[in-house]
This record gives sequence, C-alpha cells and structure tokens, in this order.
Amino acid sequence: MKVTIYTDGASRGNPGRGGYGAVLRYTAPSGTEHTLELSRGYARTTNNRMELMGVIAALERLNRPCEVEVHSDSQYVVNAFNKHWVDGWKKRGWKTAAKKPVKNPDLWKRLLAAMEPHRVTYVWVRGHAGHAMNERCDELATSAADNGPLIDDTGFTDADIE
Repeated sequence: MKVTIYTDGASRGNPGRGGYGAVLRYTAPSGTEHTLELSRGYARTTNNRMELMGVIAALERLNRPCEVEVHSDSQYVVNAFNKHWVDGWKKRGWKTAAKKPVKNPDLWKRLLAAMEPHRVTYVWVRGHAGHAMNERCDELATSAADNGPLIDDTGFTDADIE
C-alpha cells in the first residue's frame, strides 16, 4: 500500500510549548480514499523535536509495511535522510561531522525504528507557501501547542535546544 504523509511541528518558544500535526492519506484496495489527522501538544519541547514527532507518530500508526512518501517543511528531517546525514551519525556513534553529540538522538532512533518495516522517501516542501496539506499540518501543530492538552516530552533535555 502507498501512503502519503504530510507533517509539521511547532513550538511557542524554543524551548516552549509545542505540538505536531500529521495527515496520512492512502487509497484502500477497494479504491476508497482515506485521510487520518494526528496531533499532540507538549508542555516543553523544541521545534525540531516536534518536526520529528510528526513523522514518528504518523509512521507508528501504520500497521503493515507500506511504501511511504513523507512531505515535510523541515530541512532538518528531510536532509537527514536525503543527504544521508543520519548514516554518518550512526557510523560515528551519534556524533556530528564536527564530533559533537547529535541533538535529539532518542527521536532519531525512534524514527529509524518506525521506518524499519517501510520503504520511506522524504520530500521537502516550502513552509507557509500555500501548500494545502502543509498548512493543515501547521494548523494541527499550532492548535495542539496552544490548546493542549499538553503532555511531557519525556526525552527532552536542555542539550536538545537548537
């Protein structure tokens, strides 16, 4: 099955209240089109963590191996795969090319695990440029950050601040 995922993350302050939004779209074998929207708010987090969580939450909802195309306005997320940054981080023991610890390693590892059963490609979209699905994900993410309920981002540490 082919699934198209659109995601966005938001934070009010960095760190601050945050949220993610994701929209999953797929066509069932019957030919019926389906859309699922996901969002969640966090009490204290960063924008990059929310960008990652949007993708993670969407992939973790899939219950069988799929061909997945992820659309994100986060160059942090998209470039990590399209420019193979994550491969280098893993080889260097989760260190950057500058030998500094990678930020958000808990979420990168969780994302890699969520990707494992799927064939995933990443597509960058310009944020706030009128792309309907990106705008919807932004609405979901900001609404979750602003209106809650807010949960703890248990993996967040001050080392994750961009």
